[in-house]
Amino acid sequence: MRDPRITELADNLINYSIRLQPGEKVLIENFGLQRDLVTALVEKAYEAGGYPFVLLKDYQVDRSLLLGAEEEQLELIAHVEATMMEKVDAYIGLRSGDNISELSDVPGDKLALWGKTVGTKVHREIRVPKKKWVVLRYPNHSMAQLANMSTAGFEDFYFNVCNLDYGKMSHAMDALVALMNRTDKVQIKGPGTDLTFSIKGIPAVKCAGEMNIPDGEVYTAPVRDSVNGTISYNTPTPYQGFTFEQVSFTFKDGKIIEATANDTERINRILDSDEGARYIGEFAIGVNPYILHPMKDILFDEKIDGSFHFTPGQCYDDAFNGNHSTIHWDIVMIQRPEYGGGEIYFDDQLIRKDGRFVIDELQGLNPENLK
Repeated sequence: MRDPRITELADNLINYSIRLQPGEKVLIENFGLQRDLVTALVEKAYEAGGYPFVLLKDYQVDRSLLLGAEEEQLELIAHVEATMMEKVDAYIGLRSGDNISELSDVPGDKLALWGKTVGTKVHREIRVPKKKWVVLRYPNHSMAQLANMSTAGFEDFYFNVCNLDYGKMSHAMDALVALMNRTDKVQIKGPGTDLTFSIKGIPAVKCAGEMNIPDGEVYTAPVRDSVNGTISYNTPTPYQGFTFEQVSFTFKDGKIIEATANDTERINRILDSDEGARYIGEFAIGVNPYILHPMKDILFDEKIDGSFHFTPGQCYDDAFNGNHSTIHWDIVMIQRPEYGGGEIYFDDQLIRKDGRFVIDELQGLNPENLK
């Protein structure tokens, strides 16, 4: 018997996140076979009058494929998948692999080649700017281990996070969007962190269940050459199959001029992928009241209550700062007291201290008001 929370999640994804309309086509792409949710999504798509299409993938298979992949081969894969993406109206990406490090031994040049072909031509050029879309993880034993929780306990946490009232969150975010849209200078302070940059003229975008599940962030981007100072992130950050820790960047006129981590050589190789990799493409504030601690899964970690993320690489078209890169690496800093605290200032006004919003217009985004 199917868990009724799965049916509720499928209903939210079809009817709230992508708002599938009669006659529209939706591509459901599942990494790792999760029959219950994929089946529920198919059923809900039909109920909405839409036409579902399903593409099943597996990270272990992808690893084998990438180890020997050549550019001509990946260009053809990109062409086939881009053709499919062009012909649908909406996309649901369900990630449910058992091992976040499955691609850890794939050479960096092969991963970069995948990003240049499939990642760029299918997702960055078609799916993100042109389609209704939402991506999510699905609970499994591996995710429970990463969260240091029992499987049953993690499932309860997962459905609380994913099935919360995103409409209420969306309304509460409007004040933060308005404030960011009239802000020029941002200053962020915390342990090992004193960072300044401008967001003047770059739109703020709210994310409340329409593109990511779980959700809960408002993002923009810094003016490309305005970032100066140092940031010391305090969460582990998996990227390209390796988990980085103690990541610290120093900026001058927008560019990362020094980067250190638990593998400084490896992190600098990633930042040398292309010119844009050493500039920031996103600044976002996380507000999900149910997500409190990092679990090495960026779809969760970037929404942590009291956090922000500061992202080297590609910017989004709807918060465009001119930065282009094959990477987009969301790295999170938590500012609640148990993580060392910190402050965010907009135009020299303190707007958040130790993870809590302190001005009246943003009180609705504090956790007790979103649950």
